[in-house]
Formats: sequence, C-alpha cells, structure tokens
Amino acid sequence: MRLRFALALAVLAFLISGAAIRADEPVDWDMVNRIRTEGFHRSRVMDTLQHLTDRIGPRLTGSPAMKSANEWTKWQLAEWGLENAHLEAWGPFGRGWSFDRISVHMLSPRKTPLLALPKAWTPGTKRKTKGLAINAVLEEADDFEDFKGKLEGRIVFIAKARDLEDPTAPKFLRYSEDELHKMTDFPIEEPRSFAKRRQRILKRIKFRKALNDFLAEEKALAAVDISSRDGGTVRLGSAGSREPGENVGPPTVAMMAEHYNWVVRLLEEEIEVEIEIEVDARFHDDDLMSYNTIAEIPGSDPNGEIVMVGAHLDSWHAGTGSNDNGAGSAVAMEALRILEALDVQPHRTIRIALWSGEEQGLWGSIEYVREHFASPPEPEDEDERKLSPLLWKEQFPRMIKPAHEKLSAYFNLDNGSGKIRGVYTQENAAAAPIFEAWLKPFHDLGADTVTNRNAGGTDHLPFDAVGLPGFQFIQDGLDYRSQTHHTNLDTFDHAREEDLKQASVIMASFLYHAAQRQDLFPREPMPQPPVEKDEEDEEDSDE
Repeated sequence: MRLRFALALAVLAFLISGAAIRADEPVDWDMVNRIRTEGFHRSRVMDTLQHLTDRIGPRLTGSPAMKSANEWTKWQLAEWGLENAHLEAWGPFGRGWSFDRISVHMLSPRKTPLLALPKAWTPGTKRKTKGLAINAVLEEADDFEDFKGKLEGRIVFIAKARDLEDPTAPKFLRYSEDELHKMTDFPIEEPRSFAKRRQRILKRIKFRKALNDFLAEEKALAAVDISSRDGGTVRLGSAGSREPGENVGPPTVAMMAEHYNWVVRLLEEEIEVEIEIEVDARFHDDDLMSYNTIAEIPGSDPNGEIVMVGAHLDSWHAGTGSNDNGAGSAVAMEALRILEALDVQPHRTIRIALWSGEEQGLWGSIEYVREHFASPPEPEDEDERKLSPLLWKEQFPRMIKPAHEKLSAYFNLDNGSGKIRGVYTQENAAAAPIFEAWLKPFHDLGADTVTNRNAGGTDHLPFDAVGLPGFQFIQDGLDYRSQTHHTNLDTFDHAREEDLKQASVIMASFLYHAAQRQDLFPREPMPQPPVEKDEEDEEDSDE
C-alpha cells in the first residue's frame, strides 16, 4: 500500500513538474496574432518561390543560375529591410556546370523520341552523335572485363532494366492523426556507424572515377542510366566530375524508366537499336568557390546571441527546384519578411542562411558551421578530404570557437512544400515542452506533434553534430518522395500555397519566441567519441 502511494505521489510530482515547465514557457499571443495576419493576408511566399523557380530556374551549385539566385536573394532580403545582407564564400567546391538542351532519339528499329536528361558534371556531345545501343551492366569494377573491346562507338546502357512501381500506390500523402501519434514513440536503436558509411561512399566515388576512365578508354559515345522513378519522370543526380583536371567520361544521361526498359527488351531480343543523342552542356571554371546568402534582423542583446533559420537554395537541374528546396528557401525568407514587416525588435539577432552545396553533401551549411562554430580535424586520407565533413562525425577532438556559445537554436525546412505538422527534437528532450508551448497557437492549422526522434538528411545536421540545437520540422509529404524529389516534375505547379503560408507563419513565430526567450535554448551534451568495438561486434552491427 505504501509503495503504491509513493508511486502515485511520484507520478503526480512528475506531472506537476511537467505542467510547470509548460507554464513557464511564455507565448506572446498578441505577436502570434500579428504574425498570422501578416502571413495569411499579405503573404509574399508564392511570389518568392515563383521568382526562384520560373524566372531563375534550377540552381545547381556552381552554376550561373545558382549565382543569380544568391544575388537575387541577397538583394530581396535587403530590399525588405534586413541588414548585413551578403554572400559568404566557401570552398573551393569545384567546377560549375549547366546545360541548355538535350535530344535523344531512337532511329531504328523505328523512329521515336526518348525522354532523357543529362546527369550533372558530364560533358556535352558537341554535335549530334549516332551509335548502336548495347546493354553493358556496369555496377562494379569487376564488370569491366566482360565488355573490353565491345563499347567503341556505342551508346552504353549501363544499368539493368527494372520492374515499375505499383501504379495503384498513392502519390499524394498527408500524415494521419494515427501516424503522427506513432511518431511520438521513441525507438531505441543501435548507433549508426559513420565509419561504414564513409567506406561505402568512398567506394562509390572510386567506382565513378574508374567508370569514367573505362568508358573513355573504350571510346564509348555516351552512357545511359535508368531513372529511379516511373510514370514518365526522370530522376537524376551527377556523374562525370566537378574536380578540375579529372576525367569526366562520356556524356551521361538518365532516361525515363519506361523508355529504358523498352530499349533493353529490344536488345535482349537481339534487335539492333540505333540511338541519336545531342547534349549541349558546359563546365564553368571561372570561380571554383560557392556561396551562402546571409542576412539578419539585428537584436539588442549585448552578448551577440543569435537565432538562425535556414534552407538550401541549391537544387538539381531536372526540374526548377521548387519543392527541393525552393519551398524551404521561400518559407525562410517569408518568415523574416513577416517579422521585418511587423517591425519586431528582437532580443537576439535573427539570422537567415540560404545554403548552397546541400545536394552534394550539406557542404554549404557544414562549411558555415566549421567557419563560425566548431569543426573536427581534417582526415589525413586525400580521398576522405573530398567527402562531406559530416561523414567525419567520429573525428575528434572538436575545435570549439567562441561563437559556439552565442547560437541559441537553428531551424530548418527541407522536405517539400507540405505544411508543418510538428517538429523533431533530435533527442533533445528538454526541447519538447518548449516546442509544445510554441505549437499551441497552431493546433488549428494541424501542427501539434513533438517527437524526440531524429530527422536526417538536411542542413540542421551540421549544427547537431557539434552540440548546437538544430531542428527540422515534420512536414506532410504530399508528392515529394513519390514524384518531385530530384525529378523533372519538381516545378512551381507542385507547390501548395496554403501549406507554404502555414509553414511561414509557424516559422516566424518560432524564430520570434526563440529570439525573445529569457534563456538560451537548452542543449544536449556535447558529442563524445564512439565506444571502441572489437571486430566481431562491428561485424554484427550492420546498418
């Protein structure tokens, strides 16, 4: 009986303490009302997104379009009244690349256009080029021997044909209440092995170099890869190389899966397939550096504390970079525009950063964190130095810089144009009651979920890796994963205006409350070196 009574008291004390934490986190409801009015009735978010996508277009890091986006966002933020708008260089990133046109046709056994787009950092053809197709599946260096002496003058289809996805699978998704509720459960998992991931990526990099060399030595006319999306979409990335002086191999394109499979079936039936291909592409060697766009609303804090918001401005070149990540950039800009329009006088400086190089490994945000806050030592291996420094996460000791103690929190948006449904704490449990209080004014907009889970894959990770509070929001997926992610469908038409307005308002409110908060945002303990494992344990801990 006494034990039960003691347990009841303990539970009651816990609930009371939790309630006290929530009650202690103030929400400025008057400011929330003003933010909602400005963001819902005088929004500029779609104007900003349309300029980035329809007018500037795809923004591959290092390309002329990316530099135009840097200059325009700097100008626009300054025009809205933000201060210290500037471009911050990092790098060298490598050569820029762009293309103007592509034409791929089957000439025999019948004439028809084929849908394909060039992969980044591969050369153009200089003229229309004709050749017979060959399906030479080249997945690792051991495959080269089978095709020596067989590729000269050929259009090489380098991947296997594949089955198409389930056509009845839904393409447009929003989180259900049940799914959001399940996200609040925290799964206890084995730590990821960054060492293994480094080795996998190094292996891919070395294979790409070897493939470029092999195709060039064999005098292949061009290489064709298969899109990883169906339904007439072309999803792509890079081939070739952005390193000055490295072999870039032949022109390499990604082809719509339905067309790719068709060609391979004809070849399997021993029917000759003649392809004509023309790619107008070029490298840009005038400036090997890349740039982040930075601007801010100055705060009154004499200690120089800051709150940051960011999104990656760069994109791939298949579409116009709307959902990935013009949407996040437009929302971050709109959040600052809202606060500037309301003439807020923040305690902490509110700073926006629009990153470049995210698609190649979070380079822009990583280099900013390394320059301003903290950095691991560089690896001795030359190949590893070319990897994203985030993959050095197990490199210690960290070199902590004075500004590290000045950053309160960083907020990021990068999962398409879906509305915000909540926020990940990145295992920072002390953040949960704060976020719950800040989300309360937006329950009517569908944002009420806080989870201690981690979000991966985008620009909050460099902050988190050096012990700084960095957060990504939970967003409705819409058609981001199913259709638009890195594809030719990533255009303005796939952005949702009501969702982006909602996200902008919530972002502005989070930034305001973080800037006005009495204390710095709570932090997790600094990352520590991983526990050493013996070889047998390492073998057993597959990801």
